[in-house]
Amino acid sequence: FCPGGALAVAHGDRVVPVLNRCVADARQHGMHVYASRDWHPAVSDHFAAYGGPWPPHCVQHTDGAEFHPDLELPRSTILITKGDDPHAHGYSAFDGHTADGRSLIQDLHTRQVDQVYIGGLATDYCVRTSVLDARRSVLGPRNDLVVPLDRHELAREPEPERSPSSVMPLATSLASPFTSILIAANSSRSWRRGIGTSV
Repeated sequence: FCPGGALAVAHGDRVVPVLNRCVADARQHGMHVYASRDWHPAVSDHFAAYGGPWPPHCVQHTDGAEFHPDLELPRSTILITKGDDPHAHGYSAFDGHTADGRSLIQDLHTRQVDQVYIGGLATDYCVRTSVLDARRSVLGPRNDLVVPLDRHELAREPEPERSPSSVMPLATSLASPFTSILIAANSSRSWRRGIGTSV
């Protein structure tokens, strides 16, 4: 979704320094950082050539599947891989899994996470579905604790052309080669400095 990619968002790379600041601040507060990535096989129902809606993108073991080179992820970042099932779209980070095969929700529960901050690109698909799943899976009725960390909220810049200006209350963030950043904590480590709480 970054410039030069198969599904580029105009000026999408401007979100990188915003996320870098959020990640650095979150780590200072002892929070977990997750990064989700699309990791599609070359032959996938997700792609138009095989009946899906999209051109090839984020294909496994290609440059297009790498995180943006300026994205500063700590060594402790928990990688969530999604879209690797050739028969499923894998839009949401909650469709993904860790390196040892645990689902994202299992990992969050193991770490006693009940509060998430989500940031990324493409609010119309991966970001949107990930935030909605976070509201259902992590927080239940406490959906006020899903806080968007997107370029529009934090950098006060125009919304990317591919992303609608309003998706749904609190439904912004997470998606592709630099698919998604999810910062997680329990509510005793609340971190709201500089974060917008609605869209």
